[in-house]
Amino acid sequence: MSLLTNTRQSFKNIRSSGFLLTCALLLLPPLFWAGNFIIGRAVRDEIPPVTLSLYRWIIASLVLLPFAWKALQRDRQLYWQHRWLILGISLTGITAFNSLIYLGLQSTQAANGIILNSFIPLLIVLLGGLFFGYSVGRLQIVGMVVSFAGVLAIVMRGDTQILASLNFAHGDLILLVAMVVWALYTIGLKAVPAGINRTGLLQVQMATGLVFLLPFWGWELASGQTPVWNMHSVLSLAYVGIVPSVLAYLLYNACVARLGPARAGLSIHLMPLFGAGLSVVYLGEQIHLYHIIGAILIFGGILLASRQRS
Repeated sequence: MSLLTNTRQSFKNIRSSGFLLTCALLLLPPLFWAGNFIIGRAVRDEIPPVTLSLYRWIIASLVLLPFAWKALQRDRQLYWQHRWLILGISLTGITAFNSLIYLGLQSTQAANGIILNSFIPLLIVLLGGLFFGYSVGRLQIVGMVVSFAGVLAIVMRGDTQILASLNFAHGDLILLVAMVVWALYTIGLKAVPAGINRTGLLQVQMATGLVFLLPFWGWELASGQTPVWNMHSVLSLAYVGIVPSVLAYLLYNACVARLGPARAGLSIHLMPLFGAGLSVVYLGEQIHLYHIIGAILIFGGILLASRQRS
């Protein structure tokens, strides 16, 4: 009886301490974001990339609007005051990034995209140092070199002849461009004044990005690329529109509020783990040795760079 009583008390203590809530806030956002890559690959033959991106942001903006309405009313003058900055982050973060991701996933594995996504922190350091006056130390330079070796291991797919002939997979190169775009978006986002509510800002970004997606969507339709609607494609679209676009964002914000940005940010590194598992189970992809070597080198480079004190 005493063992049973102690066990019950332990579960009560876990619940009262918010342990399960903390685990959920740490684990669910990277799981949901990894799912975006999986779905992008899974529906490649059903929903064209720009159409998927456009419909995703339409759904997301409608779902987010109730959460953002008060902030939109309060900050509307600030949006106009910083209109060129907001235009830039809307074009990179909304119009370009996911469209490029979905386009790249037409011709490469989801696992490649998720692992290459881990290179973004060092791309931010690199681009920030080259163009925006960020301070870059020796360890960060070494870390970037090590991580880039990991990127090469993935895009070469374990074959050095690909590097010698520069015959890289088309999809992998598009994904790398997408990572550069997201790094630029992140740098731009840091320049947004802290007084602008981030939920309202995301709503404005979605609306702005959608406007610039429309011409590309029209071109895609005119070229004969039309979606095939069935239960799989509709549910997939609902997922990317709600789960990674809004739910993961709100959960991640709650995680930052509960644990702080440093500890919450570490959860992003779970994306490759979740992505690899989902790509094997859901897509039937194979994880090769070059994926493992590439992931180790990328994370090793990040660890080296993170030891640099500014």
